[in-house]
Amino acid sequence: MENSSSRSVFVDIGLRELNGFRVRKRPFFYADSELICKEIAGVAVEHDGDRTPPLAVSFCKSNKKSQLFAVSDEDGHVSLFNSNHKFASSATHQENTVNARLSDWVAHYNAVFDISWIKGDRCLLTASGDQTIKVWDVEENKCTGVLIGHTGTVKSMCSHPTDSDILVSGSRDGCFALWDLRCKSSSHKEEFCINYTGMVKGAHLSPLSKRTRLSKAASSSITSVLYLKDEITIATAGAPDSALKFWDTRKLKVPFAQASPQSDSTNTKEKRAHGIVSLSQDSSGTLLTASCKDNRIYLYNVLQLDKGPAQSFSGCRIDSFFVRTMISPDGEYILSGSSDRNAYIWQVNKPHVDPTILKGHDSEVTAVDWSQSEIGKVATASDDFTVRLWNIENNLCTTANAPRVKRRVTALSYTEAAKERLEMNREPESPQKHLSDDGDNNNNQSLSTIRTPETQRKRTSLSSSLSLSASEEDKTCERTPETAVDSPSSVLNLPSSVKRRTIRDYFLVTP
Repeated sequence: MENSSSRSVFVDIGLRELNGFRVRKRPFFYADSELICKEIAGVAVEHDGDRTPPLAVSFCKSNKKSQLFAVSDEDGHVSLFNSNHKFASSATHQENTVNARLSDWVAHYNAVFDISWIKGDRCLLTASGDQTIKVWDVEENKCTGVLIGHTGTVKSMCSHPTDSDILVSGSRDGCFALWDLRCKSSSHKEEFCINYTGMVKGAHLSPLSKRTRLSKAASSSITSVLYLKDEITIATAGAPDSALKFWDTRKLKVPFAQASPQSDSTNTKEKRAHGIVSLSQDSSGTLLTASCKDNRIYLYNVLQLDKGPAQSFSGCRIDSFFVRTMISPDGEYILSGSSDRNAYIWQVNKPHVDPTILKGHDSEVTAVDWSQSEIGKVATASDDFTVRLWNIENNLCTTANAPRVKRRVTALSYTEAAKERLEMNREPESPQKHLSDDGDNNNNQSLSTIRTPETQRKRTSLSSSLSLSASEEDKTCERTPETAVDSPSSVLNLPSSVKRRTIRDYFLVTP
C-alpha cells in the first residue's frame, strides 16, 4: 500500500489549521462579481456520419494532460479531444470534430454510461450497458481488463482517492461492488477478467418491494457512487428511495449513516417520485452534492450529515436520470445540466441568487464536467449530439492577494508540508502576510469551518511530526501494520489492528 493511504485526509486538514504553512495560490473570482460564460467551441459526436447522443464527458485530471477530455456515447464509442485546439469561429461542429479529435474506438457494443481517468490519465475506465467495466490503455487503445459480476447496466463508478487500482461501481441491478484491478482471476482473448472483491445487493430497495417481500425482483437502480476522501467511506444514491447512504468498506452489511433531502420521511409516494440522480464531491471531499428529481440540488457537509442539507439550489429542470451535476474542484460553484436545454452554474455561498445560464444546446443537457487544472473551463454534453466547451470568467478575475476574496488553495503533501515548515522557520514573516490572512478570515462562508474534535488533543503530536524528514517518514511508514499485509486487496480487508478513521469518527452522525 502506498504511504499516502495510511494517513487520513483530515490529518492534512489539521496540519494546515494548526501550523499555517504556506499554500499554493490558484486564480479565483471575486465572490460578488457576475460570471460571464462564453462558448469556446462545440464538437459533434458522430462516427462515419452517424450522430449519437453523448452520455459522459470527463477532463483528464493531471496538469500535463488537462487539455484533453474523453466523451462516451450511446453507441459504445469513446473519443478523445483536445480542448486547446484553435477552433475557428466559422467552423461547424463536424469540422471541429475532425480537427480536435485525437482518437476514437469502440469500447463496448452497448452504451457507455460513465467514464473515469485513473493511473495518471494513462488508463480510462468505461462502464457500460453490457453489464461490464473495462480498463483501457489510452495510448494503445487496448483493453487490459474486464470487470465482470454485475447483472444490470453499470451506471456509475468512482476510483479510490489514493489508490487507483481500487474502485466502486453502482448498477441498475441494485448492487454496488468493490473491485481491485490487481486481482485478475482469468484471461480470455488477451483480456484479463476481474471479479469483484465485495458486493452489496439491494442497497437501495424501494419501500414497496420491502412490504411485498419481492426484493430480488424489485431491486432498485443505483444511480451514483462516490469513494470519499477518507479512503474508507462510500456514498451511494438510488433511484426510488431518495436517500444517500454511507458505507464503511470494512463492514458492508448495513450503512452506518443515511441522509435524505425529503423532509417527510413517511411520504412514500414523494420519495419514489423524487429519486436522486447524481452525486459529486469537491477535491477536499468535504462538500457533497446530490441532484434530485424534485428539480433541486442539495449540498451536504459530510462532517455534519446529521444536520441535513446545508443548502439547496433550484432553477434547473431534472426530468431524467441522465442529467448530472458537478461541484467545482475548489467547492465554490455547482454546474448542472438540465432538461430545458440549458446548463446552470450557482455560487455555493449564494444559494438564493439566480444561477448563471449557459445557453446554446438544442436538447436536454446531460453530462457536465469541470477542468481540474484550467480554472473556468467546463464541458457540457447534450442530446443534440454535441459536446460544448465554455469559459467561465469575470472582469475582476485576478491572482492578487485580495482580502475580500476567499482564496482557493491546494493542500501540500505531508513531505512537502515538512519542507515548507522548515523554510518558514528560517525566513522572517512579513507583516503584510498577517494582514492578508486576517482579511481572509473576515470573509466567513455560510458553511461551518472544518475542525475535527481531535485537533486540540493531537496538536503536540502533529506539530512535532512536521519536523520529520522525508527519509524518516518513509522509515516510519515501513513499520505501519498496513505494510505487513501482502494481499493486493488489503485495502478492502484491513486487519483489526489498523485503526482507520471515517467521517463518523469526527462527528456524531444519526443513522
